[in-house]
Formats: sequence, structure tokens, C-alpha cells
Amino acid sequence: MLLDPHTGKPLAASGEEVPLTGVDAAALARPDTGNIAPRVVASGSGAPRLLLFARVSVPAAGRKQDENQDQAGDLRGDQDAESRALLLVVSEKVAAPAVYGAGRTGQLVDRNGKVCASAPTTGAALAAAADHRALPAAAADAAQTGVHTGDVSGSVLGDGHHGLRRVTGWGSVAAADGKDDASGLGLTVLTAREVPPAKAGGDHMWFALVAAGVLVVIAVLVTLVLWGTMQRPLLRLHLSAARLAKGVGDMPGERAELARPVPVDGFDEPGRIGRALESIRRQLLGETGPEPVQPRRRPGVRALVLVCALVIAAWGVPLLFLFNRVPAAKAVPAAAVADQRARTEAAADRVQRSLGRSRTDLAAAASALSGARPERAAEVLRREHDDHPTFRSLYVLDRTGAVVRQVGQQPLRTLVPPTGDGITQVNTSGKIPAIAAYARIPAARNAKGAKKAEDTAPAVVVAEIGVDELNDLVTRPGLGKVWLTDKHHRVLAASVGFEAFEPLPSRRLTRLVAKTDAAPGSAGNPASAVLHAGTAPGEGLSVAAAVPLALKGPAAGLGWRVVSAEPAAALKLAAYQVQARTMLAGLLALSAGGACLGWLYIVVVGPLRTLTGCAERLAGGDRRTVLFPVHHDECGSVTRSLELLRQALVERDRGAGADLAAVPTPSRAP
Repeated sequence: MLLDPHTGKPLAASGEEVPLTGVDAAALARPDTGNIAPRVVASGSGAPRLLLFARVSVPAAGRKQDENQDQAGDLRGDQDAESRALLLVVSEKVAAPAVYGAGRTGQLVDRNGKVCASAPTTGAALAAAADHRALPAAAADAAQTGVHTGDVSGSVLGDGHHGLRRVTGWGSVAAADGKDDASGLGLTVLTAREVPPAKAGGDHMWFALVAAGVLVVIAVLVTLVLWGTMQRPLLRLHLSAARLAKGVGDMPGERAELARPVPVDGFDEPGRIGRALESIRRQLLGETGPEPVQPRRRPGVRALVLVCALVIAAWGVPLLFLFNRVPAAKAVPAAAVADQRARTEAAADRVQRSLGRSRTDLAAAASALSGARPERAAEVLRREHDDHPTFRSLYVLDRTGAVVRQVGQQPLRTLVPPTGDGITQVNTSGKIPAIAAYARIPAARNAKGAKKAEDTAPAVVVAEIGVDELNDLVTRPGLGKVWLTDKHHRVLAASVGFEAFEPLPSRRLTRLVAKTDAAPGSAGNPASAVLHAGTAPGEGLSVAAAVPLALKGPAAGLGWRVVSAEPAAALKLAAYQVQARTMLAGLLALSAGGACLGWLYIVVVGPLRTLTGCAERLAGGDRRTVLFPVHHDECGSVTRSLELLRQALVERDRGAGADLAAVPTPSRAP
């Protein structure tokens, strides 16, 4: 319908009656209002209709100049202009959302929860939809709340119904930033399905309590062993070495400290240090000389720490690899596999719709190019390229395949001028897949209806579709990794990084895609399965689906497939959550135990072994090596005491040598 923006009266109409209740034609036709957003209104029959608006300019009708028309000049002075602005209003039925997968219903509701359109439902799905009339309103409320919080999708859980429970997913018909034309409509798409309640999993509380109790027992035992074999003997060595160092002083009372033997206890290194201190004490008293220590070939404190690490690993490693593992045969329920296939079908439909729109818009551009002057043709190409971000390059080919007009980037590879219009794959190798939509430019006709001679030569307008845009189309939240493949199962686009025309990352995935190949006389069917080897090494089980891109339309003959693979662990199934928590507990135990034992080795074991060597060398007669304490702990304290004892032994040896030199040598008789 065409409306006069000044009066709001219809000037021309075609088709069914357009409901104009609440439409202010004058306000919408003002140029300063920007783009006119669509709106949903109620028709006379009560069914909602979608109104689309556009400003158009039409040539003003010629008028005979006479005195009567001169009198009407002040009423509508713009009638003599070269064109006049009108408002075009298009009314169409609100489309029902597409539904994929058996047993699902689909509805489009407004901001008040009123159903505007419904997908065809039959049988149990229709009965279930009638029993749950409150869910559309609840989902609409959630969608309106999500506009302010940034959530554009979610789910609502219904009540039980004959042993089943209805789950409704909702998504706002608006962009995430809320800046598109559909944001003001307040529409929400709902899909629902009756599912059986999840079976209660096994009670893992006792397992958790037993595992925690065993870990506590291991921690207590390791602590007691390390305290009894290392820390307690080291404290006693610290006191004994300090007492000996005090006994070498000049005070008479302090000399008595050397009379008390050094207790020898502890495991290996602490015991060896104790024996070395006892030998040094006896040397200071003059009871014995240096006593070289024979090297001992038996486990020391390092072996003790290693045993403690193995005990902790014996608890953590089974949690990582053995306990609460999900059996492969029962890992993923059939409903999850069917849902993966349904969402892959939705992704394929999204790609197919985008390619179809590209072909349709390109056909409209081809009609506009028919008989157009060069300046007009260039303007049409520029406008078409600006309106379609998916087009990386837009050009016109003559019948020889030469590019006569081009906008955008340089074409990757031109094709032989085809007939008709459609979608094609230009190359089968290279770094970038070349995918193009094409449409033949119709020949222009002269005033008598005959084709102009210069326009009878065939010409084709071609639009190369950017791979980045295809990557964005196949990327879907919660679908995992998605690939778009050609008829030879080579990758053309993907939601993850890929090389052009590379094979799928798994042979099992390739075999799954091969199941969708069309048999003679058929169009091919979607396929889905649980793959027991992941799409990449180390991923484990994954839920995969493969769907033909289109069974009809311009992309039907391409043989393309949309393939998806989601790791089963990412499906948030109860069994996988228990497995993930069990593995996390084992990983934390191994990490914490390894960190503590590593710190113990650096701070205690290493310095203790160094201290053992210093003490044994001093007891064996090494008086030249000066001992410097490195740590400010028990090991450092014992090292300082050993240095004092070394100095005392040097003074004693020096005094004994002086006394020996002072003894007179007996002379011989003549």
C-alpha cells in the first residue's frame, strides 16, 4: 500500500487489506526519523501482522496549467516538483519459527506472552502445548528482563506431566546490542520439548567421605613420619651442636658441656651428623684423633621423601584415571545425541538461508543492471556491496569471462560465465576457498519490446562470499566445533582455525559424514553418533552430527555438509560432573602434595645433606674448609656451631704442636 504522508490516505493498494491502526504516516515519512522500524499490529481477524515501511519517491503526475490549478498551488505547492515522497507499507503474516528435531514445538510470542505464530504440531506435542499455557508468558518475561541484563537466550523449566517434564528454551528476536530493527518488536522465539526426568545418579557422598578420610589419614601419617625422622632429630642436633660450641669457650663452667655425650638418633643423615658431632667432642677432649667416616650405601632422607610422594600419588592417581569414570556405552543419553543433530540442522539452515538471500538479492541487482548506464551500473554495484557485508567482491563478467566492472576486493578466481543463477564453488585448492553467488543480467528491451542489439550478449554479475562470514554463520554457542565441508568432505569454513580444503580432523568424523551422502534417487539424511575417539587427540568422547546443507534451493546441488562435534564432557551431564570433580580432587591432592614435598626438599633435605658432608669431613680431620651458614634455620645454626668447633680444633692442634716443639731434644754423648 502507498500512503500520502501529508494526509495518511491510501493512494494505491494491492493484495489483502493492510491494518493501519495506530500508524502515523506523516511522522514516519519525515526524513529526520531515520530508518523506519517494523512493528507488529493486530488485524481485523485478530491475527497479528508484521508491517514493514519504506520511503519511496515517484514522479509527479503532469497537470494541465490553467487558472483552476493556479488557485490550488498554495495548497500543495510541491506537486510541481520532479518527484513526490510517499510511504510504502507492506503487510505480511508473522512467520512461525522453524523447528528441528522430533517432539519439539515452536512458538513466536510478543512481549505480553501472546502467541503470534506457532510451528505445526501434532499428537502428543500439541496436547502438551495446550497443557502448558503459562510457559510462553514466563519465557516472555525472562526475555524482557534479559534485554536489560544482556541475556538474549535462556530456558524455563515446566511442571511434570504424565511422567514427563516440559523444557522451554527462549531467544529474543533482537541483536545482542539491541541496535537492530527487530529490537523494538519485543518478540521471543520459544522451542519446547517433553523430556523424562533425569534419573537420580548414584549417591557419591560416601565415596567422597571415604576418599577425604583416607586423604586425612595419609596427611597425618606423612606428617608424623617426617616429624619423627627429620624435624625432631634436627632440633636435637641444633641443641647438641650449640652445647658443644658453648663448651669450647674459656669459662671453666662451660668446659663441662663437653663431658656430656651427643645423643645419636634419627634416620640416616641426622644420625650421621650426630655421630660426627660425637667424634668431634671426643677429639676436643683428646680421647681420640680424626675418625674418617666410611660412605654408607643405604636409603636416606631423599628416599623417605620419595616414599611419601608415592603414598600421596597412590591416593591421587586413581582419582584421575580410575574412579567415577563414565562408561562409554552409557556416557551420553540418546536425547543429547538427537539434540546435537537438531542444533546442527538449525546451523545448516542458517547457512542455507544466508546463501539463499545472497542469491535473491544478487538477482535483484542483476535486474537493476539490465540496460543501465555505466554510472548507474557502478552505483548499483557499490550499493549492493555496501548492503551485504558477506560479499568480499562484486563484479560483472561478459560472455568471454572478462571482468568489466568490479567493486570490493580483488576476485580470488573468476569463473566461466554460467547460465541462470545460483551458488557455486569456484576453486578446489588454494589458501582461501572461493564461493560465489551469480545471477545472469537480463537483456534490456527497447520501447517496442525488442531486445537491444548491444545488450543481447550474455553478462553475469558475481558476488564472492567471504570465508570469514561463513565462519561466523557456522559458529553457534554450545554446538562445539563446527565445519562446513564440500562434497569431498574437505573443509570450506569452520568455527575454529583451519586450512582451506583440509580433511576433517578425525576419520570417525569423516565416516559419519559419509553416511549423509545421497544415495541414487535420494537427497541424503542427517546423521549423528557418539564418537569414542575425540575429534582431536586427548578429547575422549564427543557427540557429533552431520547434516546436508540443503535438500532444495540454490545450494542443493553443491553437496555441502555442516558437521559439528561437541566434547561429551562439555554437555554438563551429571555423570561427567561427578567425574570432573573426582579428577579435580585428585589433581589438587597431587599438586598440593608435590608442592609441599618439593618445598621440604629445597628447604630441609638439600641443606641437611650438605650439612652431613661438612660434619663428616670435619670429624675426619678436614680443618681447612671454613663453614659458612647459608640458611637461618636449624641447619644454619648447626653449621655455625660446627665452624666454632673447627676453630677450636685448629687452636688445639696448634697448641699441641707448640708444646711438642718446646720439648728439648736429648744430646748424644761424645
